[in-house]
Amino acid sequence: MKIEIWSDYVCPFCYIGKRRLEEALEETGLGDKVEIIYKAYELDPNSPKVSNQSMQEVLATKYNMSLDEAKNMTNNVVEQAKTVGLNYNYENMKPANTFDAHRLAKLAEKENLGEEVTESLLHSYFIEGEAIGTEEVLTRIAKTAGLSDERAKAMLTSDEFAADVKADIAEAREVGVQGVPFFVINRKYAISGAQPAETFADALRKVVEEEGT
Repeated sequence: MKIEIWSDYVCPFCYIGKRRLEEALEETGLGDKVEIIYKAYELDPNSPKVSNQSMQEVLATKYNMSLDEAKNMTNNVVEQAKTVGLNYNYENMKPANTFDAHRLAKLAEKENLGEEVTESLLHSYFIEGEAIGTEEVLTRIAKTAGLSDERAKAMLTSDEFAADVKADIAEAREVGVQGVPFFVINRKYAISGAQPAETFADALRKVVEEEGT
């Protein structure tokens, strides 16, 4: 069974959705029978690599609301994250451009370390408040996940895997992805958003029943 996931490393519901899918895979016992492929998606391609603004300030500006209203919005997300064991740190979270992070994930996938780097990128951003748009942080993440820091640096200072990332984003438009996370199972069943774990489990069981996976 193949599950393709369009997501972004600054998307709070992408991390929540990842955890809920993992719960469903454990519940159904299908974890070792599934190939997961992460696809690139950029929520804000124009975001700077480094910013002094907090995410709450950015949200306040984006949605024309007060800072207190933005904090209430993020508090709701924090509570949802806690239901899957994630402790989001919005106080230290800042905007980040994720194009290079997606390129790093492509390198990691080639080296069979895609899951490790994806998890580390999400954890670094949402839990540690790291600036995942910078070469320094991305190189450290790569090394921690088991990639050579020399290889990661060489990739980050080139345009390697840029075409792959752009291809994922173009494909998202073609298949009608309007928001992330977006899950496609066996190129047949689509799930949009961080749905409850049981929704994922039901979809997985349906695939097994219909296709004999």
